[in-house]
Amino acid sequence: MVYEITEQQKVGLGLIGFGISFAFLGVSLFFDRGLLALGNILWLAGVVILIGWYSTLQLFRKNYKGTACFILGLFFLFVRWPIVGIILEIYGCFVVFSGFWPSVSGFLCHIPVVGWVIQYPVMFLDRLRRG
Repeated sequence: MVYEITEQQKVGLGLIGFGISFAFLGVSLFFDRGLLALGNILWLAGVVILIGWYSTLQLFRKNYKGTACFILGLFFLFVRWPIVGIILEIYGCFVVFSGFWPSVSGFLCHIPVVGWVIQYPVMFLDRLRRG
């Protein structure tokens, strides 16, 4: 499979990567609010640039439970309850983007090292089941 992405989508993927990196760094540094907020802003900007305004609004409107959890997590992050906020945001992201997981796993399985790491436990369990 060949995936063609435009320059704008490359920028969106970069922003998503920086957002995840800042969020991870914020969690690693004892839930630093500034880094977590910056990570959220970069991640949201990356999603909007990657899939567009209209698609982003449709995605968040369709999955209202995940959207509510994500927004509530942002609220808790800004009122200085970062642990509760991060937990709600992660849950909200999983709910909102749950329709993309089959595509993402199929894409990740075709990456040389990552694909082997993902497929190895499945192959190991299949060998155990066969005896």
